[in-house]
Amino acid sequence: MKRKIALLLSIVLVLSTIFAGCSKDNNKNTGNKGTNNGTTNGATATTTPDGKDNGTSGDKVVTLKWIAVGSGMPKNYDAWLAKINPYLEQKIGVNIDMEIVSWGDWGNRRNIIVNSGEYFDILFTDGGNFTSDVALGAYYDMKDIIKTSAPDLYSYIPENYWNAVSINGGVYGVPTYKDSSMSNYIVWDKAKADKYGVDYKNIHSLDGLTEPLKKITEGEGTPALPLDQNGLAMILSLYDGIGLGVPAIGVKFDDQNRKVVNVLEQEDVMSQLKTLHDWYKSGVINSDAPATSESPSYKAVGIAQGWPSAAKTTWGPAMGVEAEAVQINDTIVSNETVRGSVNAIYSGSKYPEKCLEFLQLVNLDPKVRDAFYYGVEGENFKYTADGKVEKLNTEWPMAGYTQGTFFTVSQLSTDTVNQWDEVKKLNENAKPSVLLGFNADFSKIQNELANCREVYNKYKSELLTGASDPEVTVPKITKELKAGGLDTIITEVQSQIDAYYNK
Repeated sequence: MKRKIALLLSIVLVLSTIFAGCSKDNNKNTGNKGTNNGTTNGATATTTPDGKDNGTSGDKVVTLKWIAVGSGMPKNYDAWLAKINPYLEQKIGVNIDMEIVSWGDWGNRRNIIVNSGEYFDILFTDGGNFTSDVALGAYYDMKDIIKTSAPDLYSYIPENYWNAVSINGGVYGVPTYKDSSMSNYIVWDKAKADKYGVDYKNIHSLDGLTEPLKKITEGEGTPALPLDQNGLAMILSLYDGIGLGVPAIGVKFDDQNRKVVNVLEQEDVMSQLKTLHDWYKSGVINSDAPATSESPSYKAVGIAQGWPSAAKTTWGPAMGVEAEAVQINDTIVSNETVRGSVNAIYSGSKYPEKCLEFLQLVNLDPKVRDAFYYGVEGENFKYTADGKVEKLNTEWPMAGYTQGTFFTVSQLSTDTVNQWDEVKKLNENAKPSVLLGFNADFSKIQNELANCREVYNKYKSELLTGASDPEVTVPKITKELKAGGLDTIITEVQSQIDAYYNK
């Protein structure tokens, strides 16, 4: 046992260990059908969405389709392509074709892409979907080509990050090397907080937010905390989801008994859901939140995952105000937080080697990294004499965390501290989940998991926006989860956890 504890501590210190686990017999590259001119898995040339024939990789320039989440397509996308593609073409012989799906549409669009066989080369994914997508055969196993196609990238990313995206010996994605722990913050428009006399620096809980939110809402005549259909998912964030893809099932990150529970029924979660419902009824949250695909960029008060100086570098500039961030809940690191941002290659991609060469550039070439993170040089940003970046506007909609490492992104000219050092420090001091290092085998419960994911997704928007009364809705969800196999899942996963920890 001592040896295991020592091993676990060492894993935490390097911030990343997760040995992905899942179905033992579903990790082959089956390949989806794709729109390959009537064939599958790239036997012939592929037609890209713009009708361009990709041809074969050889010495020809190939176009890679990358689909990710963000705030929608850039308005100056063509101007951006006109700058980035010639550079990519000269470097590695590729052009890029991006599809940036809005936050509100991401869930449905992502599911269609993965399940329908629509062709792509690279897809952003996260811990909620990674293992189930691998089990489906959606992603390419890059273990045999990663060290040859992207040797510098393989060396740059810590080994334990690669372990986090490995399942049964295969490597199914390129992890983004960034804030791999999770910290949530209350983000304030400082002017609004000051206007209403809010002592925001001393508010560290949802309960503490209630009166300030009501005061700002009443005074401004508009909801102080606008949400979209994704709601306030941070309510469930202190439970390790074990990679199930069903946030209603998990283990409290600091529960030394490692008991698998129905998360929605837990007292701390139910209390916060009731608070959320109270906010919704009082108008603090917009009434159309469950059906809203994208919340407004400006929020008098918001809750976001990040790091402290993001208030100065990201959240405030995005809203056009001076923002302040105050942490809520502990910083934790779990299997799912490490898998929070991964780029996977389609199992039927014709160009997996080119995809890796491209992702290596996105991570390690400063010119490419800044172009994806900041937009068009001269339109969205410009370089200062000392090599930093001055943002010219806040219109660039791509989400930097989905693309690659933070640590090669150029600093902003307004930065008074190195925010990436701040991110590294958060990682180093994160509290580990009691399940860090454990991965379940889902092969015996695939049907039950599919059933329960469907039930949870049906109710999550109304529950996490506060639109429904949790005292009514949670029992209803639980009844349907049980009909779908909740108890079977809990029993199976609990037995694996107990066996792993010699209980």
